Amino acid sequence: MDRNLAMEVVRVTEMAAIASARLMGRGSKNESDQVAVDAMRRAFDSLNINGTVVIGEGERDEAPMLYIGEEVGRRHADDPGVDIALDPLEGTNLCAYGRPGGISVVAMADKGKLLNAPDTYMEKIAVGERAKGAIDLRRSPTENLRAIAERMKVYVADLTVIILERERHVELIKEVRAAGARIRLIEDGDVAGAIATCFEDTGVDVLMGTGGAPEGVIAAAAVRSVGGDMQGRLVPRNSDEVARAKRMGITDISKIYTAEELASGDVMFAATGVTTGDFLRGVRFFGGGCETHSVVMRSKSGTVRFIQSRHKFDKKPGYNL
Repeated sequence: MDRNLAMEVVRVTEMAAIASARLMGRGSKNESDQVAVDAMRRAFDSLNINGTVVIGEGERDEAPMLYIGEEVGRRHADDPGVDIALDPLEGTNLCAYGRPGGISVVAMADKGKLLNAPDTYMEKIAVGERAKGAIDLRRSPTENLRAIAERMKVYVADLTVIILERERHVELIKEVRAAGARIRLIEDGDVAGAIATCFEDTGVDVLMGTGGAPEGVIAAAAVRSVGGDMQGRLVPRNSDEVARAKRMGITDISKIYTAEELASGDVMFAATGVTTGDFLRGVRFFGGGCETHSVVMRSKSGTVRFIQSRHKFDKKPGYNL
């Protein structure tokens, strides 16, 4: 994939972020998500790619736009073929209720390089580059924390673990506390949580817990791009989800996936803040325009670019939604 494409993808996440940020705090998560989807779909139309959505808003009969299998981009004969994983608004509740951490995200890879993850749960653990190689989902949370601390040359008490605040995590939270690590509970957005482990100034060292499998693939693309580490294992909730996973080509439901298996080859990742979080500021509106804060990452080069942009709506009518 051309490195210039990474900069073009930022425009896609910017438009989705701006559209949803206009509804921040209005209490309508469905509407916030829909305007983000619509804006992202329009933005894709300007990209010189032959893109296929492999992780999107759902199946074709469930989502009118950006559904799994949808073809996006200008699709000229000489445009590169790419697979796309996206979440126009990761953290719909965060945006709807004006809480921190909402982002718009897109990951891209060459054809066949992103795991076609079913819409089920995934147990995840993610760390930054300093702890790469220390994690193993076959071990207990306590054992992982000790291994991470040893690799980072710190005490377990120095570690901060980010965990989704869900009833299913009650026992995990108890064990992490008993091990002596600190915990940051989040309401939503474990893609942002996984990425936060890769940036020291966020104060987050480890992501643990169970969240969406599609989000796991998006997170893996980001974590790989900055040299971090991640593992995931599907956790189907019922026999229907097991059957769906098998229809999507997954034969070993209990397989532990590495970051490279979730998002392999040359991957790129772009995100724009919707509401201010650990590593991205949210959209700030001013008279006649707005300001956005984005990040672009590429696994091939390991380059991370933070982009602060000012948008004038009279110059970019598509942004004035």
